Amino acid sequence: MAATSFPLARGATPGSLPLPDIYARVSHHVPAIEWPALASDVEAILRLKRERNAVILAHNYQAPEIFHTVSDIVGDSLALAREAAKVDADVIVLAGVHFMAETAKLLNPSKTVLIPDMRAGCSLADSITPEDVRTLRARYPGVPIVTYVNTSAAVKAESDLCCTSGNAVDVIKSLNAPRVLMIPDEFLAQNVQAALPEIEILTWAGHCEVHERFTPADIREVRESYPGVTVIAHPECPPEVVAESDFSGSTAMMMNFVEQKRPAQVVLVTECSMADNIAAANPDIEFIKPCNMCPHMKRMSLSNIRRALETMTYEVTVEPELADRARAAVERMLAVKAR
Repeated sequence: MAATSFPLARGATPGSLPLPDIYARVSHHVPAIEWPALASDVEAILRLKRERNAVILAHNYQAPEIFHTVSDIVGDSLALAREAAKVDADVIVLAGVHFMAETAKLLNPSKTVLIPDMRAGCSLADSITPEDVRTLRARYPGVPIVTYVNTSAAVKAESDLCCTSGNAVDVIKSLNAPRVLMIPDEFLAQNVQAALPEIEILTWAGHCEVHERFTPADIREVRESYPGVTVIAHPECPPEVVAESDFSGSTAMMMNFVEQKRPAQVVLVTECSMADNIAAANPDIEFIKPCNMCPHMKRMSLSNIRRALETMTYEVTVEPELADRARAAVERMLAVKAR
């Protein structure tokens, strides 16, 4: 992970704090008084990674003290899926949620994949079962089924191919089909439908518990309080929220937009740590934060990442026959080229 140097917190000097170069990456978000306790875990994790030949994959929703200090690969679901397939390590620690760890295991069947807390789930993944997918296939024979990566391996195994919020439009277009089932995120499917009116997209009533809570009134209130602010929404938000925004895209697209357009003030309509992580690398941009926290992402901590590497828990496994079918759906997604 590329490091960016920032000024240390007030009252701190490089010689007064442990791991000063690493602390510089998070000094705007971690008070100097808290850093020594965190630095103990960071130092242990860096050592354990060398000893275990391990890498840490962290989603963009991870807190800055994870994202900017111990992670080797960071990104959105698509980036993590792509990079997981290239990892040259014996152990992968997934700082994210369970379906991401399953995806890493699907693409690295011979490697040990760990998740620091098995309770790190996802409301979208919980909204649909393999039986539901089989029922949909029987109800709509011949209609291809595109499944969001925010699902279990068992659901992926019943699907034709997967997508992420970053490549959903390209995946749907790649099918050259007049009608597509897109599951389980209803709002993502509706937002893709708006971009592809020539294709009929059938939906499932699954929602992200973080993004479904945003409303158009939230956006209007922010604009009234901060005239000229740039509003960027995740496509898991309701379509009327996306319509009120200046730009909508995956977490990677959000990050690229901010870094390329460099708005003076910006609000990210998504999980709170996104703004923290982009702000750490762009201290000259003001982030307004009417955000929502993901309780599952916040189950990750430096202390349980350290424990995962010390005890090699918790290992994520997928039954081989199921894994073969789920892996095929993910690999078909990865083979889709942007149009």
